[in-house]
Amino acid sequence: MSKYVSVGSLRVKESFLNFLNEEVLPDAQLEQRQFWEQFEQIAIPFSARNTTLLEKRTSLQKQITEWHQENPDFSFSEYKQFLKNIGYIEEETENKKVHVENVDEEITHIAGPQLVVPINNPRYAINAANARWGSLYDAFYGTDIISEKEGANKGTSYNPVRGKKVIEKSKTFLDNTIPLKKGFYKDANKFSIENGELSITLIDGSMTSLKYPKKFIGFVGEASNPTAILFKNNRLHIEIQIDETDPIGKFDPANIKDIVIESAVTSIMDCEDSITAVDTEDKIDVYRNWKGLIRGELSTTFRKGSETIERTFNENKTYKRLNGETITLSGRVLMLVRNVGLLMTSEAVLLPDGSEIYEGILDGIVTSAIAKHNLLGKGKFINSKKGSIYIVKPKMHGSEEVAFTNDLFAAIEDLLQLERFTIKMGIMDEERRTSINLNNCIMKAKNRVIFINTGYLDRTGDEIHTSMVVGPMNRTDDMKNLSWYINYELNNVTTGLNAGLKNQAQIGKGMWAKPDEMKEMAEEKINHVRAGANTAWVPSPTAATIHALHYHEVFIEDVQQQLIEQGLDINYIDNILQIPNNDNPNWSVKEIKEEIDNHIQKILGYVVRWVEQGIGCSKVPNIHDVGMMEDRATLRISSQLVANWMLHGIITEDEVTESFKRIAKIVDQQNEEDPLYKNMAPNFDDSIAFQAAIELVFKAQEQPNGYTEPILHKKRLQFKQKLMKV
Repeated sequence: MSKYVSVGSLRVKESFLNFLNEEVLPDAQLEQRQFWEQFEQIAIPFSARNTTLLEKRTSLQKQITEWHQENPDFSFSEYKQFLKNIGYIEEETENKKVHVENVDEEITHIAGPQLVVPINNPRYAINAANARWGSLYDAFYGTDIISEKEGANKGTSYNPVRGKKVIEKSKTFLDNTIPLKKGFYKDANKFSIENGELSITLIDGSMTSLKYPKKFIGFVGEASNPTAILFKNNRLHIEIQIDETDPIGKFDPANIKDIVIESAVTSIMDCEDSITAVDTEDKIDVYRNWKGLIRGELSTTFRKGSETIERTFNENKTYKRLNGETITLSGRVLMLVRNVGLLMTSEAVLLPDGSEIYEGILDGIVTSAIAKHNLLGKGKFINSKKGSIYIVKPKMHGSEEVAFTNDLFAAIEDLLQLERFTIKMGIMDEERRTSINLNNCIMKAKNRVIFINTGYLDRTGDEIHTSMVVGPMNRTDDMKNLSWYINYELNNVTTGLNAGLKNQAQIGKGMWAKPDEMKEMAEEKINHVRAGANTAWVPSPTAATIHALHYHEVFIEDVQQQLIEQGLDINYIDNILQIPNNDNPNWSVKEIKEEIDNHIQKILGYVVRWVEQGIGCSKVPNIHDVGMMEDRATLRISSQLVANWMLHGIITEDEVTESFKRIAKIVDQQNEEDPLYKNMAPNFDDSIAFQAAIELVFKAQEQPNGYTEPILHKKRLQFKQKLMKV
């Protein structure tokens, strides 16, 4: 166990002190004594402000709960006026425009998918960093985009029947996106650059060119026999790769071996919902990985069958222009880092009164200090060409908390000797108080904001918790069809555009939570683009490649401009405030059991890996055996919904306990091939994971804003301490 060392009036874990002094401060060109003096000047007052903000959250929730208990039959106008009276609905500030400088084009002008990835998993994090480019052939071949009917099964080795369908579908994409003047790409026999344009020889010997010649911007190899051809459509790149010796290319009429498309443009390296970091050593691992990522130096090896694979960062891609100049494109995404919110604390640093520093303050300082390495040219690659640091800040409630974070970032800039507004802010619109005060939130960070988004998961969890006592909430699958949710999504885009985020920031949509259902994603997620969002979250690099096709089909700037011209003076707040309870639930016994069992299966399947294996993001089968991506946000929904139904008598405590014990056996069976897994059944009292899951539901109402972190952290620490005693 690392001991504490006195640093000024603070006490710092020795391992953490050594990490910062030896691995962070030197390459950030920061002198130790001065750094720690200013660190202290930030830690103490900002911790006090943080505490005050959390106390306000608690006070507001208490007032809302008591008001509903005292006013079971209320009119909407009374309810809205009450929320104004207590400051939950803020007086709206004048709607000014944001002004953010030095923002990379991946945020301001290039629309595309965004990956969110656990920063403490090097393999996944590097995969996300490399997801800037993806093989369309691989994405189609390996997913349900291509049906396995008619002999097109995936199998264990290459299936030429399936391969033929993949190539046909990929070339149809080219026909629709980079059309030829005549003919189709399936008829192409040879590509060459002649007379300053791309020339295509067709199988019948005739020649053609592009319908839109300006979409061709470069090539690799000889003009008469290129090995790669580069196009640009809707500001995203497409590369046709040509190789007559390749196993695929040699059977293609034009020797096309693959079509590679620009996929994920940005990625959020996550220190929050998708990871487990409960003590000092965990935090050091998180920060060390961030250092390796931002500098492009992180690497990892893993076994795949009998083969050992090393994963490193992709190099840049270089092409020749028609005028002979060189064009270089990044081989990697632009990286943002998501810090934790305001709630949790870290034992890495103790304040003068012995309390722990807030983890969000620590994240802000350390991730920014590490990012400064890259601003100074340290590392293999440069992340931000504009010299900015991008921090996404989650779970902020209302504009006061955004103002707090804005002030914190300013203080960190002074500590790190950075110019003002070097640190940019992503505001996650995932709490009810932020949704209804979104314009105010944006204006509090008008010189920093580069990202807002909607997040169904946390947003629904907060919705349930806020109005817990009103009545039984609707089933979660019905939530997206209700007034509050539909208008929440509309309000986010409209408010963002009204604040001037077009060509200045990302307006994002939430995660596709079914990583194996890519056909369904391809059919549904285009609606995010049509709604005016210039980025949306995807669960994997493959999903990024598939979702990127939507941004080729729809030019987002046209959509946003149309929305602006139609008028943005629309008030969605009254609809957002509609409480999603069901006054007359007519669910059958079967429907109630299925809903509860599904949530409990997700809770157990996720919590057992979180607590006992330190896995913060899992693919957990739901009651219909569909693998769903689960993290703390989905856990927040499930625990709050089950607690809500218990509170209002839809299901009894005994029935919930019975469901937990019955489904624990199913989860044990689902994990029976995992050598690290420890069964929960039948010794439920001895399973820390099982007890954590039970507590998340039975103590859900008393959790701050319904968050799951306090219980998960406590139980994870308990499990780690138990391991140390063995």
